[in-house]
Amino acid sequence: SRLNKPLAIGAVIVALILGLFVGGALDVGKRLFGGPDAETVASSALQSMRAQNRVVPFVARYVSVVSCRQERVGGLVSSERTLVLPGDVRYELDLAKLGPEDVQWDAGSNTLSVTLPEIEIAGPEVDLAAAREYGESGVLSAVTNAEEALDRNNRARAIADLRKQAGSPVPMRLAREAGRQAVERSFALPLQAAGFDSAKVVARYPTEGSPVTERL
Repeated sequence: SRLNKPLAIGAVIVALILGLFVGGALDVGKRLFGGPDAETVASSALQSMRAQNRVVPFVARYVSVVSCRQERVGGLVSSERTLVLPGDVRYELDLAKLGPEDVQWDAGSNTLSVTLPEIEIAGPEVDLAAAREYGESGVLSAVTNAEEALDRNNRARAIADLRKQAGSPVPMRLAREAGRQAVERSFALPLQAAGFDSAKVVARYPTEGSPVTERL
């Protein structure tokens, strides 16, 4: 045991020296060749996002209720139909439209600015199984094809109404915010993993403006 103790102490000293040497060599290598910078990390994240093509940050469901009435003979004979039609709408971001000119790094403030493509509305995808139709057949439906014509008219009007609801200010604002958060998170996570803990990511849509900084 008396012999092993000096050997153990010597082994610890040698390990410390080797550790210092290796650490110093790595530090010198980093200074000579450089480590990952924010621009490189952001460019890699951009390529990864472009490969995803389209993402769907927000989905909403709407219900349209429309009615149509047809009269003839001065209103003596008539037919009326009401359609209740639900439908789902997807709000998409086409990430393939993102280019290097849309991603800008400001070294002074450690801020990555991203100009987003505009949100696109896909759909509506109508739920025919949940659709409901109500109406009064009347004499006009019995002697003509008025009921079929009213149903076709109602379906066209309902789809147009679903699209109008989808494009209203409140859901568009929610969809844009969801898209913004998704893109900011996709850039922020790689930056944090690379050691840029203080880096900020700010995503804007073209209509919101974007500060001009250093292009990647």
